[in-house]
Amino acid sequence: MSKKNSVLLLFTGGTISMAEDASTGALRPINFERLQELLPELKQTGVNIKSVPFRPLIDSSDVGPEIWEKIARLIATHYDEFDGFVVLHGTDTMAYTASALSFMFENLTKPIILTGSQLPVGMMRTDAKENLLTAIEIACAKDESGASIAPEVCVFFEDELYRGNRTTKKNAEHFSAFSSYNYPPLAKAGVHLKYFTSNIRYPHKADKLRVRTKTNSNIAILKMFPGITENAVRAVLDMPDLKAVVLESFGSGNVPQRSWLGKALKQAVRKGILIVNKTQCSTGSVEMGRYATSLNLVNTGVISAYDCTTEAIVTKLMYLLGEHTSTAEVKKLLQIDIAGEMTITE
Repeated sequence: MSKKNSVLLLFTGGTISMAEDASTGALRPINFERLQELLPELKQTGVNIKSVPFRPLIDSSDVGPEIWEKIARLIATHYDEFDGFVVLHGTDTMAYTASALSFMFENLTKPIILTGSQLPVGMMRTDAKENLLTAIEIACAKDESGASIAPEVCVFFEDELYRGNRTTKKNAEHFSAFSSYNYPPLAKAGVHLKYFTSNIRYPHKADKLRVRTKTNSNIAILKMFPGITENAVRAVLDMPDLKAVVLESFGSGNVPQRSWLGKALKQAVRKGILIVNKTQCSTGSVEMGRYATSLNLVNTGVISAYDCTTEAIVTKLMYLLGEHTSTAEVKKLLQIDIAGEMTITE
C-alpha cells in the first residue's frame, strides 16, 4: 500500500459503529463495509483507508488498560505503513483512552485521532459523517516539507481538534460533546480547516518511536464533599494494594480543615501511597498553599496535579506506576509535563 494519503482506521465500537436494523429498528454494530455504504463519501476522499475492526466491538464503558494496550500495539505494528491513524471510539471514555495513548507513545511523528458520534451513523442527522471525514483529513494532513501537521494523540469532535490529554466529555446530549478547558484547540474546522500550529506539540528531534504499554490500575479517586466522614476517607486510603489516590479537592486545591483528614492523608503518604491534588473545577489549576485549607496538604506530602484533567492524571498515574517501580521516580515524573498534559505554574 502506498504511504501517500493512507490512514489506518481502528474500529473499536461506540455509537459511531452502530446503525438501525431495518426490520426491528434496534441499534446493531456494523462492519466497515456497511459503514462505507452509509458513508459513500469515504470513497471520495482519495485516501487509502484500511480498517481493523475489533471483534467484538466494545462499548466505551468497558474500555480500559487492556484495550489501550491493544490499540497502541496495533498502531505500533502498522506505524510505518500509514500517514496517520483514526480510532473510532465511544464517547463516554474517549478522553481516558486519548490521555492513556498520549503517555504510551514517545517521539510520535504521526497523528492519532480519536473520534466518534452522538448519533449512530445510519441516522439522518448523525454527526458521524463530518466527524469521521474530518478526522481522516487531519490524520493524513502534511505541511510543505512532508511532515504531519498535527503529530499528536488528539480528539476531534464537532468542529474542533483537541490535544487528547487535555480533553473532557462535557455533554451527553449535544453534538459539541467535548471541551479542552485549560488548553486551546489545535485546529478548527469550518469552511477551511485551520490549524493553530503554535498550540501543537512537535517532537524535538527525530528519535525512534517508543511505545510503552505497561500500566498499574491500583489507584483510586477520593472526591471531597461537604460533610465527608473519616470512615469514607479511610475506606479509600485503606484499600489493599493501593498505590496512588487522586484527591479531588475544592477550588484551587482546598480540603476541609479536619485534624483526622490531615492525619489520614499523612499516614497514607508515609505508607508510600502517592496522593495527587486535583481540583474539581473544570477550568483553572491547583495552587497548593494559596489558602490555609491547602497548606496542610503541602506539609503532608500531597502532590499538585496543576491543571490536569481527571482523565489525564488517572491515566498518567497508571502509566507511571506500570513503568516504574520506584515511588520516588513516579513522584518526580508526576510533577513534570511529559506529554503536554499540564501547565506548570510554579
